[in-house]
Amino acid sequence: LLRRLRLDAHPLSRRKYPDARTGHLDMRIPLLLAGLLLLASDSLAAERPLASPFPATESAAWINSPPLSLAALRGKVVLVEFWTFGCSNCRNTLPWVKATAADYASQGLVVVGVHTPEFAYERMPAAVARAVRDLGIQYPVMLDPDSAYWNLMHNRYWPAFYLIDRQGRIAATAIGELHHGEPRAERLEVQLRALLASPP
Repeated sequence: LLRRLRLDAHPLSRRKYPDARTGHLDMRIPLLLAGLLLLASDSLAAERPLASPFPATESAAWINSPPLSLAALRGKVVLVEFWTFGCSNCRNTLPWVKATAADYASQGLVVVGVHTPEFAYERMPAAVARAVRDLGIQYPVMLDPDSAYWNLMHNRYWPAFYLIDRQGRIAATAIGELHHGEPRAERLEVQLRALLASPP
């Protein structure tokens, strides 16, 4: 809506009036429209579904971080990625995830990789830890060996991304590989930057 509606393109905002009273009205129309857009944006944010809390609360279920909770991360923007180390698509999208984590960390982005295995050999915590080390992943990874969080989020794909706003609500999703310069990644990055620019 914000991209499609330009306040200065409203026909009344360009019209010139000979008397002061109608001129005052002319000046108020863009302000009124801006207020309505702001209210609409707040309303849309309130309708976003809440992200399910992370079920893993023990240190052994986390790599690169002590246990995290979405409640404790309120006020930050969180990007959750469902992945598994045996998935070639997950490996292909890893450069984008790592770069995004590094580029936006100083602005308050927290990336959490949720490792939900597909095969038995991917369930072993030591194997996941070794893959995280070998792949150079430095952001937090939560182990989801029994698909608990996968099911809570009604996820069905690897890789899958959930962008969570500062209030803990799901603002955007993406499925499949993401690569810099491609439209799907750019759309998610635009939404990410908008959330980071929003007040805590």
